[in-house]
Amino acid sequence: MDLTTLGLSDLAGLLQRRELSAPELTRTCLDKIQQEDGRYRSFLTVCEERAVNRAAAAQRRLDRGEGGPLTGLPLAVKDNICIKDLPATCGSKMLENYRPSYTATAVKRLEKAGMVVLGKTNMDEFAMGSTSMTSYKGGPKNPLDPDRVAGGSSGGSAAAVAAGFVPAALGSDTGGSVRQPAAFCGLAGLRPTYGAVSRFGLIAFASSMDQIGPMARRAADCGLLFAAMAGEDPLDAATKGPASRGRSGAAPAAAGELPGDCLSFLQGKVIGIPVEFFAELPSEIGALLEKTAAVFCRMGCRLQKASLPGYPYAVAAYYLLSSAEAASNLARFDGVRYGLRVQGESYAELAGRTRREGFGDEVKRRILLGNYALSSGYYERYYKKAQAVRREIRREFDRLFAGCDFLLTPTVPALPGKIGASKSPAEMYAADLCALPASLAGLPALTVTAGFAKEGLPIGLSLTGRPFQEAALVAAGAAYETYTDGGRRL
Repeated sequence: MDLTTLGLSDLAGLLQRRELSAPELTRTCLDKIQQEDGRYRSFLTVCEERAVNRAAAAQRRLDRGEGGPLTGLPLAVKDNICIKDLPATCGSKMLENYRPSYTATAVKRLEKAGMVVLGKTNMDEFAMGSTSMTSYKGGPKNPLDPDRVAGGSSGGSAAAVAAGFVPAALGSDTGGSVRQPAAFCGLAGLRPTYGAVSRFGLIAFASSMDQIGPMARRAADCGLLFAAMAGEDPLDAATKGPASRGRSGAAPAAAGELPGDCLSFLQGKVIGIPVEFFAELPSEIGALLEKTAAVFCRMGCRLQKASLPGYPYAVAAYYLLSSAEAASNLARFDGVRYGLRVQGESYAELAGRTRREGFGDEVKRRILLGNYALSSGYYERYYKKAQAVRREIRREFDRLFAGCDFLLTPTVPALPGKIGASKSPAEMYAADLCALPASLAGLPALTVTAGFAKEGLPIGLSLTGRPFQEAALVAAGAAYETYTDGGRRL
């Protein structure tokens, strides 16, 4: 049995039945990382000693009969999510030597559930990018085709799972950075509702959209991770617990409790197909998504044409708003408190030199764009209009969900690109279009593998749901995976 191809639930069963121990599983994963990750560069840091000690502690819990569904299972964590005393570089020279003094709430909850963190994964610098190639250490490669990108900005997390180094990983999703790399690497990836998972310990990019989300081999495994992470946190005022959600949906923890028969759960559900998302898709992706929609019909769903008129404006609105927030958040990196310091004769010279040497080109580009959008004379012209677009997109989603249970869209309108292929920033930004509306509206979205292109590369489908309906999304995704054998049988 190849342990490195199994999902969380399968591995948990082996641990619970004592057919495998947590230290054995951890050692198997660590050995595979050591032997093979030189080809993929998915990890920036491997914390072997820490992992071995925690695996031993997890096994003691299992031996006492105190283990839960995640106890003893390995996990990788994106390098912008803090873990005490481990590097948190954000893929940037600016934070090359930074070691946080605290652990992110999401990681703390997963470790409390018994998971074993093996290391920190590669990423686009400060989570800004769609390929993970802006990492100062060099970006990760896609294990399905090492000549292609793994996606971004959580490309290292996706590559680590796809390569079999870990059964699951955490990424961060601001404008699609969990869903897009998961789709490129043939995985399931979940962006939670904004406020469902604490952002405490996530190094900020765009605070009004950042969310920590799981990637795994199957949708149900994403649900298990989400259930352990989700919930109110006094350290993040944006989080919402069951009492404060009103009537918006099932409790977040319910995402880990799938219906006994996911196929029965789907009977009679209405799936909206927003026509704008399909207007200019490459023919191969469009044809596959049509087959996907037909599969949901066969599973008992009803399809309904829908429209999101604000869709064409999502890219412009997102990049104006996220860059404005990034310019504010990254102003703290000035060489004074922590991170890189390049000496200067004055504060202005110190900060300027530090930022010139510490930040890469993409980060500098977004800081410039953000400061421009917030500057006198342009705030009203650009930033306020982008906020108006965001509000309208939220209203459009509300209208759609009055008559639909889910929306079915492409995850990405393209296959993973070749490493080194030249694209302008505008072309790269446009590739995020399918993922951005859910981010702007703060909605949950799940990607699973719809099927495969003629090159054998995976194509993702995305399901978007109402706020705090992660359990329903996971059930729908799990039903599709089971019915189609992970997109292999349409």
